[in-house]
Amino acid sequence: MSQEAETGAVVGNAGRFEEQMLPHLDAAYNLARHLTRNDHDAEDVVQEAYLRALRHFGTFRGQNARAWLLAIVRHTTYTRRRRDQVASITAEFNDELHSGAAEERGPERDLDRRETVARVQSALDCLPPRFREVLVLRDLEDLSYEEIGRIVRAPIGTVMSRLSRARARLAQALTTEGDGTP
Repeated sequence: MSQEAETGAVVGNAGRFEEQMLPHLDAAYNLARHLTRNDHDAEDVVQEAYLRALRHFGTFRGQNARAWLLAIVRHTTYTRRRRDQVASITAEFNDELHSGAAEERGPERDLDRRETVARVQSALDCLPPRFREVLVLRDLEDLSYEEIGRIVRAPIGTVMSRLSRARARLAQALTTEGDGTP
């Protein structure tokens, strides 16, 4: 396909693309932020992923738009990682992104909350990326096992197993840290 024809196809799909993909911008950023651990890198990944999604929107067949986009975000993150030769990808729990409705605040409650966030963040940082990503996709993005399987290109049984092991490791890390044992 010539560049002019490709540009025309992209422009023709722009309205449909915006309608189906823009509602998932927060989820895309959330996943990218957890995989890169950096606001700036996450923004770059999401921008690159949305450009890829727009460029290949003609291959989108109306399946779950969120899962399709998050698969592109994941792939873009790992492609950038390989390209930039980063040693590892870690995630950060962002209190502002992932907290529920704001409760009444006080100095003690704020301190407890910051300490809890730091403990969870530290425990998440210790998880391997394959465990961290299924936790983010299931528990934070509320995707089904089937959708996660498509995103990470693994059978549902593998997704369930990884999620179970990730939760167990996270709980163990939080319990061990809470006991004061190294």
